[in-house]
Amino acid sequence: MKPVLYGTLAARIAGVPNVVNALAGMGYIFTSDKPMARLLRPAISKAFRILLSSSRSFLILQNQEDCAMFIRERFIKEEKIFLIRGSGVDTDAFSPMAEPSGIPVVMLASRMLWDKGIKEFVGAARRLKIRGVKARFILVGDSDSHNFSAIPKKQLTAWHTEGVIEWWGRRDDMSAVLAQAHIVCLPTYREGLPKVLLEAASSGRPIVTTDSSGCRDVVRNGENGLLVPVRSTVELADAIQKLIESPELRQKMGARGREIAMNEFTVAKTVVETMKAYGKLLKQ
Repeated sequence: MKPVLYGTLAARIAGVPNVVNALAGMGYIFTSDKPMARLLRPAISKAFRILLSSSRSFLILQNQEDCAMFIRERFIKEEKIFLIRGSGVDTDAFSPMAEPSGIPVVMLASRMLWDKGIKEFVGAARRLKIRGVKARFILVGDSDSHNFSAIPKKQLTAWHTEGVIEWWGRRDDMSAVLAQAHIVCLPTYREGLPKVLLEAASSGRPIVTTDSSGCRDVVRNGENGLLVPVRSTVELADAIQKLIESPELRQKMGARGREIAMNEFTVAKTVVETMKAYGKLLKQ
């Protein structure tokens, strides 16, 4: 949100006639119920209404729920919104590979934030270990000290030491990392349109994620993955176990995910849609 708000204000001061913002998700302030988020929400909402009110201000959003919310809250008029579903995935870099041998690997790759569903993932891992389900549970990503929802590195290290999960930290070779997974999991509370799910689908990996904005745009329940309620632990564990115990279902869902990525979410398709948005502005 900061680039949208700061950039729009700077453009207005500088007299820039047209402004196009792209917002990937609503972030901590609109997803958390914590006191700080509730305190900041009215001020941020007012800033959106003021800064996006210009007739020459346009906004790219990634899912229908965010579009509806921006219209409902009167942040911006409907005709000023472009819906472009995500930033696309490089389907050449993220290509299907055979599952690795050995114990199934369930991977959650994201910034280490509470609202990514990390607590629920760890809780599901504990439940499945108690049930005797053999699997490795991997967290990939670093903490974000600038985010109110950041999980302290001390906590991540404690989970790793306990053995409930493995924390691999930040990785930049995500195609190689996803190739080591059997299942990709993202029990997030809310998203724009998660790029890691696009990468997982393109890599032919089945997905377990929440039935939330953005996530349901990528995952069709029962086709290329499974959707579970937000903030669930038992349902999350059940869905993960279902995929752990069925290699055939994993393969079927992985293949369908690749089809969806190729048909709907390539970088080339996203570029075309983005250029159309700018082209429309140039004609005005």
